[in-house]
Amino acid sequence: MTLTPSAYALLGLTAIVAALVAVLTFATLKFAAAARESRRGLSGAGAETAFLSAALQEAVTKLKAQERATAARADASERLNGEIISSLTAGLVMVDLNGNVRILNPAGRRILDLPDAAPTEPFERSPREQPLLDVIDESLKAGAAIVRRGVTLPDSGHGVTHLGVTVSPLFDEHKLHGAICLFTDLTGVKDLEEQLRLKESLATVGELTAGIAHEFRNGLATIHGYSKLFDLNELPEPYRPYVEGIRAETESLSQVVTNFLNFARPAQLTLARVSLKAISERAADEVRADVRELGGDVDVSGEFGELEGDEVLLRQAFSNLLRNAFEASSSAAHPPRILIQSEVDRLQRVSRISVNDNGPGIPAALRERVFRPFFTSKRGGTGLGLALVQKIIVFHNGRVTIGSSPLGGASLNITLPLDG
Repeated sequence: MTLTPSAYALLGLTAIVAALVAVLTFATLKFAAAARESRRGLSGAGAETAFLSAALQEAVTKLKAQERATAARADASERLNGEIISSLTAGLVMVDLNGNVRILNPAGRRILDLPDAAPTEPFERSPREQPLLDVIDESLKAGAAIVRRGVTLPDSGHGVTHLGVTVSPLFDEHKLHGAICLFTDLTGVKDLEEQLRLKESLATVGELTAGIAHEFRNGLATIHGYSKLFDLNELPEPYRPYVEGIRAETESLSQVVTNFLNFARPAQLTLARVSLKAISERAADEVRADVRELGGDVDVSGEFGELEGDEVLLRQAFSNLLRNAFEASSSAAHPPRILIQSEVDRLQRVSRISVNDNGPGIPAALRERVFRPFFTSKRGGTGLGLALVQKIIVFHNGRVTIGSSPLGGASLNITLPLDG
């Protein structure tokens, strides 16, 4: 069949249209495929971003938890350090390179008689703590430790304080930046050593002199007895004073020998439960009438303890102290005043009793000598009253010291261990 030119033209046009449709279809398919591929790429990038964000959030959370744990450990460590410092029974003081105190624990404040405060609260130096601080300064200057050094602090009202001190320098990367000091109160140990020495010396004195004193008393009794054989009425008037003098002097010397024998005789304690308040009140009653007769008074105040002791001997010791205080204060121009003050130290388990008067006082140079037998500054005194007091207190494992009274005179301070 022969196609006409028009048919050929239509056939060509149809082929061209089909080719265009095929090209458009292919292009459309490729564009759709590219769009799908692009969407799949965008979806993968979003997931990766979310994963990274979650990982960063988890890391931040862990870091915050670690920070809180570290802070908690630091707080716990600081609390533990504070508890250790506060619980130490020994004194602890830490100073910086300039000697400024940074830490002083409660035990150290008690030993140094300082008011209670936080360990890190600063305190002002005073002359009493200076011997201790001098040892710390010595360690800082030398950059070396000081081990078991003995230090004595001045009297704070209860006697001197003996310390055992150890100082160690503090280094930070081989650079000195301060020092730490541990110190303990050795006063009790020193007092015990002194008590043992006193007991030994008293026992030695008793053994050496008791026999001699006994023979003296026998001789005096013989002389006094012969003097009694004289009838004063039959003696010539000029001789009577001589015989009377012999009698009086032998009686006086016999009393001195008797007192010394009482002092030198080994103490035999009859132990029982004793109230120090009852003993103090009874001793005060013995002198109160004499004191009031001169316009003064005797006061008893404070907290008293109890102990196992010999009531008779302790009453004798307190009576001697009160009588001694009355004799000292009655010679003054003003009315006598005697004050018995007591306090109980439960930490040290001791009772401290002070007998204060408003007399002339005892000079510091004589305070150690007044406890020696036959030492007296009073006219007509035997010098055995305070020596006997010391002996009784020492045999009760206590001590007696002399200080200045708040009333202006002398203060006799007794420290006795408590029971229970």
